[in-house]
Amino acid sequence: MADEAVTAGANKDARQAASVDGTSRAPVPVETPAATDPVALVDAQIRERPGAPGTHPEFDRLVRIMWRLRQPDGCPWDKVQTHESITKNMVEEAYEAVEAIRDADDVHLCEELGDVLEQVALHAQIAADEGSFDVDDVVRGLNEKLVRRHPHVFGNAAAVGAVDTAGQVLDIWDKVKQSEREAAGESSGREPGLLDSVPRSLPALMQAQKISKRAAKAGFEWDTVADVWQKVAEERGEFEAEEPGSQARAEEFGDLLFALVNVARKEGIDAEEALAASNAKFRRRWSAMEEAARAQGHEPADLSREDLEDLWARAKAEETQG
Repeated sequence: MADEAVTAGANKDARQAASVDGTSRAPVPVETPAATDPVALVDAQIRERPGAPGTHPEFDRLVRIMWRLRQPDGCPWDKVQTHESITKNMVEEAYEAVEAIRDADDVHLCEELGDVLEQVALHAQIAADEGSFDVDDVVRGLNEKLVRRHPHVFGNAAAVGAVDTAGQVLDIWDKVKQSEREAAGESSGREPGLLDSVPRSLPALMQAQKISKRAAKAGFEWDTVADVWQKVAEERGEFEAEEPGSQARAEEFGDLLFALVNVARKEGIDAEEALAASNAKFRRRWSAMEEAARAQGHEPADLSREDLEDLWARAKAEETQG
């Protein structure tokens, strides 16, 4: 069955490859999956399904373009980049893609996803030039992870049991990730920590949510939301007790924020999304204030505090009524 699926997939690839840029291309060779390779076996089964994707020539072109840009006679900028030098680019492009999603702008999203993919391709080429890994290693690792973390789709469904909800899938993922952490600990010779796999480079608010959720699952948790609010009050008292402008006061403010994140978690609120929504609300209202002020021939910076408060109240009322 698997061999027949591979043959069918190869024929499909050949048909799809015949009209790229109006020229004919040789089909991409497809190897028979080894019986011990779960990803290859899964792929062979997927190829049997109607509408399964075939080859993606544009992706191969991207890999070749990135390779060319890093050649000795390539682009002066691309040639000198390192993983470290473009770290912020990855973060910025990801945030721009998220903004396009929130704006429901498909055209912009398509462009921004391309920019994110460019970062992946560039990092992979930098690594390939250094001899550490290449883009095939990146995709292979991802394929293996996807198959491993979806046993309810690609594994023994009877052994996993019925999986009908997203919540059940999350439980499966937690178990698989725990097994991965344990395996990583065995290979490194150290016991894996509960929080080891939470990236320290995550935005602080998002990181706080993740590490507090893991600690709570391990039993380090308050009984009620009221208990967390009591902790918030305690942290506020410790913050106010420190000298203004001191490092200790700044640290206590961080503890206060962390406690508030736990209030959100207990309430089922995503603190990151809640703050993002408040930021967007403030932007809308400030923009309305600017328009109102300029309609009167003023800039907001030239107005008194009382005038600004009045414009804010009007913007808020108009938004509520609208």
